[in-house]
Amino acid sequence: MFLFLLLGLHTCAYANHSAISILILGDSLSAAHNIPLDKGWPRLFTDNIRSSFPQTSVINASISGETTFGGLQRLPQLLAEHQPTHLIIELGGNDGLRGLGFRQSTDNLRQMVQLAEAEGITVLLIGVRMPPNLGAAYNKRFQQIFESIASEFAIHYLPRFMEGVAASDPVLMQADGIHPTEIAQPLLAQKVETQMRAILSH
Repeated sequence: MFLFLLLGLHTCAYANHSAISILILGDSLSAAHNIPLDKGWPRLFTDNIRSSFPQTSVINASISGETTFGGLQRLPQLLAEHQPTHLIIELGGNDGLRGLGFRQSTDNLRQMVQLAEAEGITVLLIGVRMPPNLGAAYNKRFQQIFESIASEFAIHYLPRFMEGVAASDPVLMQADGIHPTEIAQPLLAQKVETQMRAILSH
């Protein structure tokens, strides 16, 4: 009887791991901008997370130029199609670069989190910052968008995704000063992996 129970628990644990499906909804930072797709952080993250959770599937639905509005419009169909257990949101950078309203960006992210949570999906929000030339005040207000959403919903939050990459070493950033190079991708993958391992281990 004890052996049967033990085998049952093992089967349940394996089933839980096999059911892990992670959807990445991002912009060019997650869409391997100007680098091979298999060298981008989502692919590296997929390989790394599968070393501990081999049955995990990762769907990268990131598009260069995507905004929070575009992500919100696409999300319902993506959720219906892929039925993920986890959602990684890496959006907002293009909102900031285009000077879109803080309130609109906040509301778009809020609705994305609500859509996911309504389906019982665990959310990891990735915070990004603006280039220094836009000013400290603008950057601080922009960062508050992510902090407010993370606080409001008590979701998992990875702040300052590009910290240690942007403005740290010229080889880590492309000539535009916005997109990380291929060399920087393992650093970004590691940040997301650390967060996701903590989430999946609970």
